[in-house]
Amino acid sequence: MSPEAAAHIDVHAHFVTDSYVRRAREAGHELPDGVPAWPSWSAKAHLELMDRCGIGTSVLSVSSPGVHFGDDTAARRLAREVNEDGADTVRAHPGRFGLFASLPLPDVDGALEEIAYALGTLDADGVVLESHTHGTYLGNPRLEPVWAELDRRGAVVFLHPTSPVCWESSALGRPRPMVEFIFDTARTVTDLLMSGTLDRYRNVKVIVPHCGGALPVLADRIDGFMKMFMPEGTEAPGAVEQLGRLHYDLAGPVLPRQLPALLNLVGPDRLLYGSDHCWTPAAGVQAHVASLDTAPAPDGHASWRALTNANARRLLPRHAR
Repeated sequence: MSPEAAAHIDVHAHFVTDSYVRRAREAGHELPDGVPAWPSWSAKAHLELMDRCGIGTSVLSVSSPGVHFGDDTAARRLAREVNEDGADTVRAHPGRFGLFASLPLPDVDGALEEIAYALGTLDADGVVLESHTHGTYLGNPRLEPVWAELDRRGAVVFLHPTSPVCWESSALGRPRPMVEFIFDTARTVTDLLMSGTLDRYRNVKVIVPHCGGALPVLADRIDGFMKMFMPEGTEAPGAVEQLGRLHYDLAGPVLPRQLPALLNLVGPDRLLYGSDHCWTPAAGVQAHVASLDTAPAPDGHASWRALTNANARRLLPRHAR
């Protein structure tokens, strides 16, 4: 196996800063999404884990709960702060990190300003969008200018779930990443399908996390409802066809069941490696890497590393080397 095939390109990696955690806690996120504690993060510790696991490059992003805690002005400042912090990390460790920039949605004007700054000045690899912000899901018509600008730039968009608006009742007191994140991913992607957003903005390169969440088992059901309930005269392709054009990372316990389900929906050329560190502890990352390294790859591919890296290099060509 060549050296470049052996070193993972991780498209689903997170960072936090002391300032970000402090602001989130001040906004009421003491136990983020029901998780017992905030993780700690440093570039040094992350690099040490990457070296132990054979990860060459990690594309960093801010996870749930995002950067908008109810005030547009504060969200713009926080998005700019975390994006500059992430870009500083990228510059300090050439070739080891990338960045998906945060946007202060649902503030559309602020998001457009941050897209221009992050992709133009900071040279970010793309943007991260939470599945919703304060109930504004990603197919909402008010976000049309944001999708239009991302499409114009041919941007990479990394989706990330957050707690749904109904979590107080639906989560049953349990950590929301366990089940709620999986279904909120399906909810926002379904919204993008039903609103026609994915079909209108085909230049946007969308990454769906956690092996597609619930989408692999819901795809045919969504497809059938789209055919019944899309407005008359709509020419958009069905859900299964559109889902087949998206990209999917393999973060989480995807074996032995979830990954085969995803491969029944999309081809192996759509799959990318993701660790979900720092929210997934180091031991979990190591176990996940080991499970992929020992699993048979699809026919015609030497390994899951070689397969997902080839896909990542096409999607993020600056990390091809």
